[in-house]
Amino acid sequence: MNTSDLYTSGTFAKMAHISQRTVRYYDKQNILKPTYVTPEGRRYYSDQDFVRLQQILLLKYLGFSLEEIRSLTIADQDESFLVNSLELQRKLVQDQIEQLQMVEQAIQNMSAEIQSDHEINWSHMLELIHLTNMENRLQTQYQNSTNISARIRLHSMFSKNPVGWFPWVYQQCGIRSGMRILEVGCGNGRLWTENRSKLPEGIQVTLSDVSDGMIRDVRRDAGLDESRFDYQHFDCAKVPFADETFDVVIANHTLFYCEDIPKVCKELGRVLKHGGRLVCGTYGPDHMKEITDLVQSFDKRITLSADCLYARFGRENGAALLAPYLTTVEWRPYEDALEVDAAEPLIEYILSCHGNQNQYILDRYNKFRAFVTQRVGKSFHITKDAGVFIGQK
Repeated sequence: MNTSDLYTSGTFAKMAHISQRTVRYYDKQNILKPTYVTPEGRRYYSDQDFVRLQQILLLKYLGFSLEEIRSLTIADQDESFLVNSLELQRKLVQDQIEQLQMVEQAIQNMSAEIQSDHEINWSHMLELIHLTNMENRLQTQYQNSTNISARIRLHSMFSKNPVGWFPWVYQQCGIRSGMRILEVGCGNGRLWTENRSKLPEGIQVTLSDVSDGMIRDVRRDAGLDESRFDYQHFDCAKVPFADETFDVVIANHTLFYCEDIPKVCKELGRVLKHGGRLVCGTYGPDHMKEITDLVQSFDKRITLSADCLYARFGRENGAALLAPYLTTVEWRPYEDALEVDAAEPLIEYILSCHGNQNQYILDRYNKFRAFVTQRVGKSFHITKDAGVFIGQK
């Protein structure tokens, strides 16, 4: 191999302002492997290796463990992959800045209270402790954002249906001027940002999520009209609104994550007005089945999801779970499929899943990438078995 465009480990370390010992340690920990190793054991690094090093050093600075960094960073040359990674890192830095500002304000308030009252408010001290322990939640939020972005990217790039998922779901909601709407599990707010131009005047929309970090991201980044949108952080098993508050309640790919699904269905039915509409997105057993077949043909030990989510709330059993709290329930399928002609977005999707795939892929990433590239070829068909339940109270 021609090494003229590569860097020795010493040069690589010097250019990055880190020690050669650190480079060797990342190699040993399978976090940053050299691009090329000579038969004599000399290690060479490429320009692309700086991309992964940038991710590693930033995530380390922000408090991630080496194991977390290992699962979150992939040395991929795809431009969109890199842009997506940088955008998510930017959001994480913003979250860190906001957290530190809250901690600073809390410290100032406590100091002022002590000087004024000459005693300690122990409840405020507890709040300060909670603020300084937010690190794990921010890391989880970064991982969740990464996963959501990877999933949306695959569907948006390769779906055959010219009407995208979020515009189609919006069509099923029947939103009109004057309505009050609740979305539980709003995620990154894509349902509303993709349909911004269609929103009628005079509506009031409450976006909620169990993740306060996700709500913070939506409020900050979605750019939605705050005269029509408000944001709340709560568990949808206990919705903090009175009976019959909303004309439309939306739970898009949310219910199968809930611990007590009948309780959540009851709560959503409770806050829905008589004659109101409940829209619940989910999928069936054939959804994305070719991806499961693909990864298991690479390594039969891989499971992309620890839980069979459609078995918890899916096309086959969702109507029965919703029926006790509604007058009618109807399944509407979303007719679509994916025709994938590039490996990188598919790999990104696979790595975003909630199963054990990283355990068997990361150490053999280059081999896995070549395997997926060969299997994708000119086109790789993926079945979609998704839709919504439309319920009326």
